[in-house]
Amino acid sequence: MAEATDVVLVGGGIMSATLGVLLKELEPSWEITLIERLEDVALESSNAWNNAGTGHSALCELNYAPLGADGTIDPTRALNIAEQFHISRQFWSSLVEEGKITDNSFIHTVPHMSLVMNTDHCDYLQKRFDAFKSQKLFERMEFSTDRAKIAEWAPLVINGRKEGQPVAANYSAEGTDVDFGSLTRQMVQYLREKGVKTEFNRHVDDIKRESDGAWVLKTSDTRNPDGQLTIRTRFLFLGAGGGALTLLQKSGIPEGKGYGGFPVSGLFFRNSNPETAAQHNAKVYGQASVGAPPMSVPHLDTRNVDGKRHLMFGPYAGFRSNFLKQGSLMDLPLSIHLDNLYPMLRAGWANMPLTKYLLGELRKTKEERFASLLEYYPEANPDDWELITAGQRVQIIKKDSEKGGVLQFGTEIVAHADGSLAALLGASPGASTAVPLMIKLIHQCFPSRISSWEGRLKELVPGFGIKLNDNPQLAEEIISHNAKVLGIHYA
Repeated sequence: MAEATDVVLVGGGIMSATLGVLLKELEPSWEITLIERLEDVALESSNAWNNAGTGHSALCELNYAPLGADGTIDPTRALNIAEQFHISRQFWSSLVEEGKITDNSFIHTVPHMSLVMNTDHCDYLQKRFDAFKSQKLFERMEFSTDRAKIAEWAPLVINGRKEGQPVAANYSAEGTDVDFGSLTRQMVQYLREKGVKTEFNRHVDDIKRESDGAWVLKTSDTRNPDGQLTIRTRFLFLGAGGGALTLLQKSGIPEGKGYGGFPVSGLFFRNSNPETAAQHNAKVYGQASVGAPPMSVPHLDTRNVDGKRHLMFGPYAGFRSNFLKQGSLMDLPLSIHLDNLYPMLRAGWANMPLTKYLLGELRKTKEERFASLLEYYPEANPDDWELITAGQRVQIIKKDSEKGGVLQFGTEIVAHADGSLAALLGASPGASTAVPLMIKLIHQCFPSRISSWEGRLKELVPGFGIKLNDNPQLAEEIISHNAKVLGIHYA
């Protein structure tokens, strides 16, 4: 006998938690079930040690505004990322104000910096600053080529650096460090208090559509072979990080045909020496190496996890064929079907430099990796740093009418035409943009209900649908209010 529910959320990360809270606020009577393969929520990509914790607001990430072929810099994409992050901050602020999550300890003020070396990169950063400084969302950004000033912002990146090397930096005091694991746990705790059922240690074996339009999930208990559970639902969300592609393929919806995935793993150096961590309070992003994917931009980060400050440097890209950190090495080969084979082959051929780069990264010794850290922290002590494995990211491969198949960085919602099922594929800057992504999903999957939901959505996200960058006075009011509620800096 199948259990019946209105909504099933597969995956216990920030995306399912965000969608769950939104739907519970918009339709309190709906019954919701959350399914997670592991023993608790936020143990994969949303876990604090499986991501960089950057509140991706485009203050420091140079890949969001590259130098154009004509020598100019277009801030449009960076502004879009910043707008999305401010939507997330508005939602989190509302949850704190309304007491739906217990506190604001999941977010900390950590200034965001861009640091570049050598003349060409310094010239680029100056151009980027000039293109950004007139924009409302970036108006507080500072720029300097003065070593003494940069040392005030982040002394570890300057101390011991060889004389004569040109350096330049952008600095944004309002940057943040976000523990998405802590935020996810708080939101799921609220959902449980509101009657949402959570099923842990449960693997989705099969997904079928019944004649009345309902989705039926057959699941098994990962600890008990006899622990079968069948769940029947009107709406199904596949938000299982890298595992979402496999689940989308199980659903069989036509919109999912042709999608493939390319897994990229990451390693970080972590420093938990309190004396060293106390000397650095910034997220310092540099330029990606030639041929490196955008997610491999080097950065020296302050991390606040469980009340303690740490430093992290990385990521060092690698390759493993599992789609989840605690997944199977057979994930990639088993995901290759007739409908996505050609797009994957074409995308693979077009991205041979990326493959070469990943192979080079895999061959690096710990000493060679540490040499990269020394470029950003010249006096780093190898004894203070341990190499940790971060989460898996599955980049999207999709059909393309001209190229046959393309490798796509970022996130994408894949939904059934009738809105009864939706999956989220892809990676960065996913967690930071979870709220606008899930609101977009709601509009896509529940168009007939949006008019009745708009009032509550506006209460939760007062600036939704408004570009803050184009409305300076409203931006000032919303951003300063949210900063006060969340306990973060805004001058």
